[in-house]
Amino acid sequence: MLRRENLNDMAQIVGYSVPNWTTRPFPDKKTHTGQYCILQEINKKVHFDDLYRFFGPEGDQTTWTYLSLEHFENRDTFWDYLTKIAHEKQSIYYAILDKSTKKVLGSFALVAIDQENGSLEVGYVIYSELMKKTKIATEAQFLLMQYVFDQLGYRRYVWMCDNCNEASKHAATRLGFSFEGIFRNMWVYKNRNRDTAWFSITDYEWPSIKNRMEKWLNKSNFDNEGIQKNKLTEM
Repeated sequence: MLRRENLNDMAQIVGYSVPNWTTRPFPDKKTHTGQYCILQEINKKVHFDDLYRFFGPEGDQTTWTYLSLEHFENRDTFWDYLTKIAHEKQSIYYAILDKSTKKVLGSFALVAIDQENGSLEVGYVIYSELMKKTKIATEAQFLLMQYVFDQLGYRRYVWMCDNCNEASKHAATRLGFSFEGIFRNMWVYKNRNRDTAWFSITDYEWPSIKNRMEKWLNKSNFDNEGIQKNKLTEM
């Protein structure tokens, strides 16, 4: 790992200098458009029906195993949930739309937003079966990373999950997040223990990760059937 510590006047090792640092802006609610998908702030009047298809009882029930949420049994409780998150001041929840069909296939959120230190987390990542393991899933994450680092100037982008969630940990490393460690006995949820695995991308890692993701997302990397020619981990 790149090391950039300095020595202070007493010959002690200290962290590298961050000159002219200023508090980062809070993310706004703008729409982000890519080649394959669109990110929009969740609007319950616009996105409700599409979201309910995979948040509701007909969605894949394994989606909820490692989330603090449970699937929603009826439309009224889901409407209440969307009303609640719309009023949260420290988080922004996005609907992920297929650009070609304009259908909502997934959602995620920017949470734990620390403007003073330039750190935030992508959380509540919930994908429909139509979105999992597609280029839309990768591009959605890329668009959010690009916004956080290139436009907002944050220094740290976090992914954390239940340490038992192997699929989530694999997704994080595939996208370029570095494993940081495990917080043992961090939470009790659903009447069980959660050890939390932490991953992050930093601002000085981002340029190489961005370059790799742009190459993978390029249309030339997919055949006429939309199948990748090269894996992201091979780029």
